[in-house]
Amino acid sequence: MLVAERQQKILDLVNQRGSIRVSELSQIFQVTEETIRRDLDHLEKRGKLRRSHGGAVSIKKDQPEIPYFEREILNVQEKREIAKQALKYITSGDRIILDASTTAWYMAKILPDIPLTVLTNSIKVAMELSGKEKIEVISTGGILLAKSLSYVGPLAERSLDLYHVNKAFISCKGVHPQHGISESNEMQSLVKQRMINIADQTFLLADYSKFGVRAFAQLAAFDQIFGVITDSKTDYKYIQQLEELSVEVIQV
Repeated sequence: MLVAERQQKILDLVNQRGSIRVSELSQIFQVTEETIRRDLDHLEKRGKLRRSHGGAVSIKKDQPEIPYFEREILNVQEKREIAKQALKYITSGDRIILDASTTAWYMAKILPDIPLTVLTNSIKVAMELSGKEKIEVISTGGILLAKSLSYVGPLAERSLDLYHVNKAFISCKGVHPQHGISESNEMQSLVKQRMINIADQTFLLADYSKFGVRAFAQLAAFDQIFGVITDSKTDYKYIQQLEELSVEVIQV
């Protein structure tokens, strides 16, 4: 593959996903990480993307969401480990929020059939929980985003304002020690901000690929988060930086 062709494919991947790591690009293109870093430096100098810690981030505004069926197969083992750990913070009688992330869906799949109230903007989560008799499911309604199978918009935001929950479990597009938590687009960010506002405690579910990334729409500051649950692949330097900000990080 010619250098120019590889760099164009790298740019296409960054714009499609919003962000990507050097190690992943190295595996995809079967070249060294140093080669990938040179490619990213070249693309950044041309104003095509922005370098981040360990990777690159798209500079396209309001980045499109990755379709759900694609997100389902990304970092599956890490997401399952995070979901399993998150379940340890749920007790019978809780009122909780599960967002429309694939990690929240994995939580719904393994959630035991115990007395709970689950508020969600996810069609997948609602369907997964529909067969569990002891769990009451409340859907926000709103504008349906086909790619993420999630409800967003003014109706979803207003419906969330009607409730109060013990715990919220949300994911995001980027976790950056200096710039906080971010999402790929404003509509998702606004809904998740409402989720944080109505919860006593918010747990951020973020696999290693989210760290060092600053996405388009600001979602929250770290002082709004009760704990961050991540996987064993997350670079320890990010964990140290968050702990210096008094953020509890649970690594599984």
